Amino acid sequence: MEKIVKIDTVDFYNKMRGVETLNPLISIIDMSKAAPIPAQTFNFGVYAVFLKELKCGELKYGRNNYDYQEGTLVFVAPGQIVGVQPQVTAVEPKGWALLFHPDLIKGTLLGKHIQDYTFFSYDSHEALHLSEKERQIVLDCFEKIQDELKQNIDKHSKTLIASNLELFLNYCIRFYDRQFITRDNENKGILERFESLLNDYFFSEKSRNIGLPSVAWCAENLNLSANYFGDLIKKEMGISPQEYIQTKVITLAKEKIFDVDQSISEIAYSLGFKYPQHFTRLFKQKVGMSPVDYRNRMSIQ
Repeated sequence: MEKIVKIDTVDFYNKMRGVETLNPLISIIDMSKAAPIPAQTFNFGVYAVFLKELKCGELKYGRNNYDYQEGTLVFVAPGQIVGVQPQVTAVEPKGWALLFHPDLIKGTLLGKHIQDYTFFSYDSHEALHLSEKERQIVLDCFEKIQDELKQNIDKHSKTLIASNLELFLNYCIRFYDRQFITRDNENKGILERFESLLNDYFFSEKSRNIGLPSVAWCAENLNLSANYFGDLIKKEMGISPQEYIQTKVITLAKEKIFDVDQSISEIAYSLGFKYPQHFTRLFKQKVGMSPVDYRNRMSIQ
C-alpha cells in the first residue's frame, strides 16, 4: 500500500520545499525558488492554496486527476488527500503556494467563519481560473502577507496576517461569483442535468425503494463536490439544492393527489418519505394546507 505522508505543520512543508520558515503558522512560497515537491501522496493537516502560473505536473484528488493550467487557484483544506504525480516533461515550476495552520485563525473573526469559504471543499476540477487582473490582485494580497512575515513577530502580527488572509479569501469569493457568471452556458447544462437526474430518479421508482434524493447523491452523480454544487445552484436559482428538491417533490405530490385511488400515505411512500407525517409537514409548510385539505379543495373546484 502506498505510504501517505502527513503534512501536520507549515514548517514540515517548508523543509520539504527547502525554504525558510518565517512564521510557524503561515508561509508563502515562490515555487520558482523552491525544491520540487516529491511525487507522493499527502494528507494535509493545514490549509493550502496553490497558484500555478505555468502548466506543470499533475495533482490527484481521490480518483480525479487535475492538470494545472496557467493562472489557476486550487484550495486544499485540512484532512484532504492530495497526490502529486510525476511530471511528464521537465519544466521549471512557477507560481506560489500559501499554507496556514488552523491555529493561526483561532480566536479571530476569520476563524469564526472559515466554513463560509466553501471552495476549500471543492474538487480539483472546480478550481478558480483567474483573469490577469484577478491574478494581480492575488499576488498583491500575497505580497502584503509576505511583508508582514518579514517583520518581527509582535502582538499585532497575528491580527494583521489574519486580516490580510481574510481579504485574500474574500476576493476569492468575488472571483468565484464571476466564474459562475462567465461560465453561464456550462452552468445551464448542469441545471438541465440536475432536472433530468431528478426526473429519472422519481419516475424510475428509486424514490420508493431508496428514499428522497440527497444533495450529496445529486452532486456525486453530476461529478461535482457537494459544496460547489450547492453554491452553483444558489447562484443560478436563488435557492439551495435541498429547496429545489423539495419544490420538485411538492410539484409531483400535487399531481399525485389528484389520483383519489391513492391514499396520502401511499403518495408519501412513493415520493421517498419514510414517514407520511414528514410528507404532510413539508406539504403544509410549502403549500399552506395539508395534502388532505388540498385534495378536498381541488375536488370541489
